[in-house]
Amino acid sequence: MTRKITANLYMTIDGRGEFPKYPGWDQPTGDRDEPDEFFRRMWNDRYDDVTTVVMGRRSFTGHRRVHSLKGRKPNDPKFLFEYSRFLDKVEKVCLSHRLKNLNWENSRLMKGDLRKIVAKLKSEKGGNIIIEGGPRLISEVIRLDLADDYWFLVMPVVFGRGPRYWAPLKEQTTLKLLSATPMKFGELVLHYGAVR
Repeated sequence: MTRKITANLYMTIDGRGEFPKYPGWDQPTGDRDEPDEFFRRMWNDRYDDVTTVVMGRRSFTGHRRVHSLKGRKPNDPKFLFEYSRFLDKVEKVCLSHRLKNLNWENSRLMKGDLRKIVAKLKSEKGGNIIIEGGPRLISEVIRLDLADDYWFLVMPVVFGRGPRYWAPLKEQTTLKLLSATPMKFGELVLHYGAVR
């Protein structure tokens, strides 16, 4: 069985990859122990079939600092502890030429051609793969047509600063809308499949 590649994108309406502040951005959207629809779709629903998460250097170090069990704060919601347990357990691939020590269990460093790295990961045994990177990494995934599907969290902000997802592309990438879910504070969760 072929391992499915999913790319996760978190962006403002104008395609910026930072997390700006907007009304409700820091509020729980329900019970503090239960994830909202966004978190369920992007992560919780995939704990059982994802065994590898690929991240760029900044995403990896940020996740390690904030989302590993070591980085978790005692008063964090229960569902974030579940997320941290998942991340600690899952294989994490860090794409970096700079990092030497990853200091996070079940992690490995890979560098070089992204197409070859993804092909190698797909050939290995395991479940599905999430690419959880910033705009530079995801733009390259789109350019090389490496993902089978895409999950977007679109935040209700035109931000104007921060890194852009949409680098110049030479060819059209066509996607099929699988679902669109509006969120409590104006965010939109979009799930697209690659059309090949």
